[in-house]
Amino acid sequence: MTRRSITKRVAIAGAAALVAVGTFAAGGAVAGPEKAVKPTKKQVAALFDEWNAALKTQDPEEVADLYWDDAVLLPTLSNQVRTDREGRIDYFEHFLANKPVGKKIETHINVLDSNSVLDAGLYEFALTDHDTGEKSIAKARYTYEWEKRDGEWKIVNHHSSLMPEG
Repeated sequence: MTRRSITKRVAIAGAAALVAVGTFAAGGAVAGPEKAVKPTKKQVAALFDEWNAALKTQDPEEVADLYWDDAVLLPTLSNQVRTDREGRIDYFEHFLANKPVGKKIETHINVLDSNSVLDAGLYEFALTDHDTGEKSIAKARYTYEWEKRDGEWKIVNHHSSLMPEG
């Protein structure tokens, strides 16, 4: 064999190996999980409806179940940041005593990817004082960050604060 034929065979073998590796890598990508589908804005809006329905149960644990364990809650009617399930349950025990019924006034939904969405805007709660029965409306701004993990949507961050104008 001549030096030229050896060099040519090495080049061909190297090219074949490169093609084989490239085909394997591409095949792995094609054979991998299906491309995740982003939720629609309507689907994201329905997550709030689920949360609002949980309020109507008057069960603070059912509301807390809609938050991931590592979620942060900056609640409407408390100055305390709630970073664990116990804190969220404590907040909702007090909040639910006022029989809140939420209603969105303005909403802006951003679908970040197939597993994370933001829902921000204005909402209000019809409240009934648990001691006096007096009715009031709490107007607030909100931001929910919903995250999908293992196929389930839950809240990872929730900020709600009373409107500065009252």
